Amino acid sequence: MIVAFSVSPIGAGEDVGEYVADAVRVVRESGLPNRTDAMFTSVEGEWDEVMDVVKRAVAAVEARCGRVSLVLKADIRQGVTGGLTSKVETVERYLAEGGSGAGASS
Repeated sequence: MIVAFSVSPIGAGEDVGEYVADAVRVVRESGLPNRTDAMFTSVEGEWDEVMDVVKRAVAAVEARCGRVSLVLKADIRQGVTGGLTSKVETVERYLAEGGSGAGASS
């Protein structure tokens, strides 16, 4: 499964990068495949291990700020690994081919 999530402190003002870094550090130290962009951190693995990482990332932010916002989206697909990169590679392949890609899925 792949989970994309965003965790943010509430009431900490506009500069939340330090709090977000605490959450991302937890993800990176987990050893699971992950990717961070401007809006979300994605992590890939089995249900229990991914949800444990999300829970610990939230706790890392919550430890410094009493209220936390969590946005989470999950792609639950049994037997699939490497989806974190293969989904992007599929889109890039369609872009390189120059076709419309109508009806294609990754």
